[in-house]
Amino acid sequence: MNKHIIVTGSSRGIGYELVKILAEQGHRIYALSRNQQPIAQLNLKNVHSLSCDLSDESSIDKTIDFIKSQSEYIDVLVNNAGHFLNQAFEDTNIDDVKAVYETNIFGVFTLTSKLIKTFPKINHTVNISSMGGIQGSVKFPGLAAYSSSKAALICLTELLAEEYKESDMAFNCLALGAVQTEMLEEAFPGMQAPVSAQEMATYIANFALTGQQLYNGKTLQVSNSTP
Repeated sequence: MNKHIIVTGSSRGIGYELVKILAEQGHRIYALSRNQQPIAQLNLKNVHSLSCDLSDESSIDKTIDFIKSQSEYIDVLVNNAGHFLNQAFEDTNIDDVKAVYETNIFGVFTLTSKLIKTFPKINHTVNISSMGGIQGSVKFPGLAAYSSSKAALICLTELLAEEYKESDMAFNCLALGAVQTEMLEEAFPGMQAPVSAQEMATYIANFALTGQQLYNGKTLQVSNSTP
């Protein structure tokens, strides 16, 4: 059965590949990103590429209004958009830190809340976090803002699952390890990850469509390294 799916952060990397995979399966996709052109240029059937700034509430409202005009319901929400920052703690620019949280936490909070008000039976919400947000995992200098925001996303997932446990909605989180994306190259130039964006997107697509059958309020560590 074809689903109505929202994917944020769709202009590159995992989000870009995820939209292609889900579209090929025949689902209706709303691809959200500040830059709508990469997906729009693919001319994929049943895919709406929408310009949406998750740090701007009015942009979110406009996007949801359009989605509501096209679909009576949403089955799956994948909060994939992420803002990365590598900055030494003693050189911290709080405006840069706020920008990270605007996308990684506040944007997710606002978009998810407004979507639930509009489409109160979203079957599965998948939040894309990072292994850096897992307590006890390997940490890297300079990632205080990014990794702490991803830890907050994990906690938010658990809280939403608890708050809506009497509904038909499920909330889960995937904490990703290193994936070969543009963001990884910007963060760690020259690093070669063991997993491609397409491989990870394939996993996320399957989990987004089926994970709610077995999980709710859970964070799965999607990494082939230890710890």
